[in-house]
Amino acid sequence: MSPTIRGSLWMIGSILSFSLMAVAGRAASAELDTFEIMLFRSFVGFAIVVTVALITGAHRQITFRSMRLQVLRNISHFAGQNLWFFALTIIPLAQVFALEFTSPLWVLILAPFLLGERLTQTRIIAAVCGFVGILIVARPSPETVNIGTLAAASCAIAFAYSIIYTKLLTRTESLTCILFWMTAMQCVFGLICAGYDGDIALPSTQLLPWVIVIGLGGLVAHFCLTTALSIAPATVVIPVDFVRLPVIAIVGLLFYSEPLDVFVIIGALLIFGGNYLNIWSETHRKPS
Repeated sequence: MSPTIRGSLWMIGSILSFSLMAVAGRAASAELDTFEIMLFRSFVGFAIVVTVALITGAHRQITFRSMRLQVLRNISHFAGQNLWFFALTIIPLAQVFALEFTSPLWVLILAPFLLGERLTQTRIIAAVCGFVGILIVARPSPETVNIGTLAAASCAIAFAYSIIYTKLLTRTESLTCILFWMTAMQCVFGLICAGYDGDIALPSTQLLPWVIVIGLGGLVAHFCLTTALSIAPATVVIPVDFVRLPVIAIVGLLFYSEPLDVFVIIGALLIFGGNYLNIWSETHRKPS
């Protein structure tokens, strides 16, 4: 089997996991607030990471190096994930996913300041395409902009910071170490944020499977995505990842009667175009 097909199959796993997590997050919101969802998601994720690390012996890779970066990375990810779950309960699923796709474009803008990378002409064009796409998706006006669209747009920025800090961490730390501290710290963050009012709701028996799906889905999605990138070029993986948008749009139509919005599709295509232009340019750039 060719690397392209293998990478694409792993990406299908990522798409299904992300989509299932979105559905589970909306179901869980019937009883739990976003902080409680993140709390239980982190507990499930932590249990899985620790179990796998102990079985495989990868727990030896967990270190206390780079704790400042670990904290910054996980604060960003925690904020982004909470905003993402919150947006899921307010605006159409396709709109949330379309705005989430702007994360790589925010990385382009932030990388020169945090990673010391050069902002090339291609990257500027990619960022402009993405920004125009955001305007088309959100269509900013008093009638269309609400707390849900602002949350979805903000989660993309928070995820961009998380991506940058993760990139810095991968220079010295293993994936097991990063996932361990991600789930461990977010258990603490979740306890603080969910319990600040002295009342943490426990999921009902009917809701518990959805909570497990949220915790498992997030880990599986990122594992599939990382594996796909390790097998096939980013220029192959990213277009497949974009299938998440029509998939979640169909899910929204069938299960939540959310209409297919042509502006969301057009804006998402521009966002995707900006992402793909930058990836294609980077992978075809001649070494200096």
